[in-house]
Amino acid sequence: MSTPNDPRTPSDGSRTVERAFQIALYADPGAAVLDTAASLLAADPGADGELVRRGEEFLAVAWRRGWQPADVVRMVRRELDEVHVRLVSELVLAQAAGDDRPRGRRWTDQLADLERRYGDTAAPAPAPRSDRFSHATAVLELYRLLLRLPALQPLDEPARARPTPRSSEPRALARIRALLAKAEATGYPDEAEALSAKAQELMARHSVDEALLAARTPDADAPGACRIGVDAPYEQAKAVLLDAVATANHCRAVWNEPFGFSTVVGFEPDLEAVELLYTSLLVQATTAMTKAEAAQRAGGRKRTKTFRQSFLAAYAHRIGTRLATAAEEATARTAESQAADLLPVLASREVAVTAATDRLFPETTTARLRGVSDAAGWTEGSRAADRAQVTPHRPLN
Repeated sequence: MSTPNDPRTPSDGSRTVERAFQIALYADPGAAVLDTAASLLAADPGADGELVRRGEEFLAVAWRRGWQPADVVRMVRRELDEVHVRLVSELVLAQAAGDDRPRGRRWTDQLADLERRYGDTAAPAPAPRSDRFSHATAVLELYRLLLRLPALQPLDEPARARPTPRSSEPRALARIRALLAKAEATGYPDEAEALSAKAQELMARHSVDEALLAARTPDADAPGACRIGVDAPYEQAKAVLLDAVATANHCRAVWNEPFGFSTVVGFEPDLEAVELLYTSLLVQATTAMTKAEAAQRAGGRKRTKTFRQSFLAAYAHRIGTRLATAAEEATARTAESQAADLLPVLASREVAVTAATDRLFPETTTARLRGVSDAAGWTEGSRAADRAQVTPHRPLN
């Protein structure tokens, strides 16, 4: 028999949270039941701490199901509103403080990014007394989403001992970032795409150097994987662009349309190259598309969705070919000066990436690109990609 002082006796706050969850989370969803549950929580300030603790439990379950912090925040942003994004970000940071499981670099980077954006509070803050109902409603909406997150392919990133990077490697990555930053900032499409092509060549050379370094290391790295957001609108064309960038950098990309991301499989230096280049090319493509559409409208033609979809599809198709050419030429030039055994090393890494992809995704389907019906959009997108100078005018140091 329990007594009021028995620690096993649920507190009033715990009972309030349990009642609210039974109404709003474990029953058929509806506005009426959500309002009832939110009213219970709003009327009991003693439930606030338990409400946060239960949210951290939901996150721990999501991690076990293969989700990562950036994935959860991305899903919340897709399905709910900015207030929910802040709530889940603060909850992730609070949960991370007590998470003693070893995490990899990408997980740590995702937490650091959330800290920069939403780290002004140490824990999810209670709502003002005058707005407790709205706060409770948002929390319940968030938890209802977290509770229904399905299992994903786990992308665990165990910490591995790696050789100390050579002094030239940070310079290479810094120069890649600098080239892409210039490409995004310039107002001249020809210059932007030429800078991107130079960045791709440097990425290819950096990948070759990493492959040779790993081959000479007794405990060489295995392929890893990361998820990259592919957001609406025009997500199909963006997924095609990401696939082209991944292929040019010795990776494989698998698009998950319902959840708005692609999983990219490859070796770590190549994964980082894909993230950098895809983000930059997407910025450049959007800028070029906006200018091309403005020119079309100035000529009296009204095109919106179909023009943009066709533009991005053509851009992705053409830039993929040019990136692949730039990567192949850079690899060939580097092979002549590096080592005779480079090609077997690259071949073995390609086999490893394919095997890792098949292991993560034993069943995949091919998606057909829809909505590519605007001839002017396709032409303008192809022209934007054609302006890229895929053969650098001078060698990179």
